Amino acid sequence: MIAPRQVQVESEEQIGDGYLKVTRYLLRHEQYDGNWTQTLSREVMERGEVAAVLPFDPVRSEVVLIEQFRIGAWSAQWPQPWLVECVAGVVESGETPEEMVRREAHEEAGCDITTLEPIAQYFSTPGACSEKVDLFCGRVDAAELGGVHGLAEEGEDIRATVWTLPDALALLETGRICNSMTLIALQWLAGHHITLTEKWLREA
Repeated sequence: MIAPRQVQVESEEQIGDGYLKVTRYLLRHEQYDGNWTQTLSREVMERGEVAAVLPFDPVRSEVVLIEQFRIGAWSAQWPQPWLVECVAGVVESGETPEEMVRREAHEEAGCDITTLEPIAQYFSTPGACSEKVDLFCGRVDAAELGGVHGLAEEGEDIRATVWTLPDALALLETGRICNSMTLIALQWLAGHHITLTEKWLREA
């Protein structure tokens, strides 16, 4: 059995150019038996690179989460479309994921990130979207954090709240966390907070 690697693109057409860009591809790709598929029509939402950070205070053992309205959850008729999330955003041209999460943490939660610990890189919806996520945990001082933040010119209305680590992890059991980056980040922190705290306090 071979490991398929090749893709042949027959045509490419941009069919959406609004807030979200959508491209339709006609393509064929190798199969595991060595043959090729028939021509497939596939649409992709061209999202590009995004990044997210879970702010964590190792001294106080507290986590900062944000809450905001999400159109996708509303459209799917989710009972509460104001979702509890990590800080996240799109990586702009010429910007690194690390620079982006520091900028967004300040804009969305009033946080100053001092140290970043990589958690994961992954595709959020690889069957239909090009979005690749760089996910971090970021060290903050949570003592004075909280309140409503966001850029008015972007229509942002974002509430930041500080949670004790046990209370934040308890959200995983109640179903309150329903987006992948926050699920992954909190699950990662559940297994790494002791060693991460020791590392960051040792580096202080």
